[in-house]
Amino acid sequence: MVCRITVCFLVLLCGAAHGQWAQIAEVEIISDPTELAGRRVAIEYDLNDESVSASHPVYVFIRYSTDDGQTWRRVDPGFLRGDVDLVDKPGRKTIVWWGTQKMIGGDIGGLRVKVRGLRMAAVPGGRFEMKSVPGGGHDETKTRRTVSELPLFHIARCETTVGMYADYLNETAVAGGGWNERMVSTARCGITRQGEPGSFMYSVAPGREDYPVTCVSWYDAIAFLDWCGLRLPAEAEWEKAFRGGLFLDGDESRKMPNPLPARKYPWGDEAPDVGGVYRCNFDGPEDGFEYTSPVGSFAAFNSPYGVCDMAGNVAEWTADWYSTSHHAGLDGFRMVRGGSWMALPIACDAVTGATQLPLKESSIMGFRAAR
Repeated sequence: MVCRITVCFLVLLCGAAHGQWAQIAEVEIISDPTELAGRRVAIEYDLNDESVSASHPVYVFIRYSTDDGQTWRRVDPGFLRGDVDLVDKPGRKTIVWWGTQKMIGGDIGGLRVKVRGLRMAAVPGGRFEMKSVPGGGHDETKTRRTVSELPLFHIARCETTVGMYADYLNETAVAGGGWNERMVSTARCGITRQGEPGSFMYSVAPGREDYPVTCVSWYDAIAFLDWCGLRLPAEAEWEKAFRGGLFLDGDESRKMPNPLPARKYPWGDEAPDVGGVYRCNFDGPEDGFEYTSPVGSFAAFNSPYGVCDMAGNVAEWTADWYSTSHHAGLDGFRMVRGGSWMALPIACDAVTGATQLPLKESSIMGFRAAR
């Protein structure tokens, strides 16, 4: 017997006032038994984003609830087949979820799902100019390699937004974790909390959905990305996404040489404000923003892979530790890259980095996803 459930759940990314989730709509669950493999649950959805391509795929993940939305879990991708993970074409999509009888029982009448998508940029494998030294300038080996090599990876095209982070809080932080009172500021972040421990609800201040989330610790960033099934970029990955590889199509193809492999900024070597043109959000209101700007506001000056706001706006947590003998054995400083809305133009370059304790919740710092 086929069971069909229409799920009235609409998730949007990359559109104004929708928190930068991908444009996913018309989610439907279809369940039917099979003779040999148990119950087959198909999740269908529309990916309405014409910009999707192999170089700019959408990372799709699913979260589900069986208790009327009180608790949510991410579906392990090992149980899924079809249009999940990295999706590179728009249109009607189908994900097949096997093993639901073992996970949630035979009755799916109470099953609710949320299908979300995050826009990514592919960074092809190969060599690139690594100008900064891992460990914040402390090179324990006394050597410095100016050319490094990385395999293919994907990085979020936009910084994690206030709208995205509020969605995460409303699923996971009913007890209060992941939020702090500094987030209330509508000039710096814009997430408010109501209710009592065990039933907290989070709201976004009007118009703040597409601004980058701030006041998040390194641990907060890790928790959000685990909720998605993603991670923070390594410092080397972040730098390659910023300036591009020696070949922008990767070392296998080698058809697109990078004209500026040692560029100072995502767009080239011109300073962020040269000629009265503002190329990113930095210190002062002259660029049009006194504090942070909505992600993608300076899209004409993206990185070679179409990654936005890698210079200015918010400084970004990376996965790397600041390694010195003084910090050995401690949960010490993490590397932060990219400058911020408080940085001087010169500090929004490819090399300048900062270090910060992972507990720090600063109004100039945010993060983006990697895979």
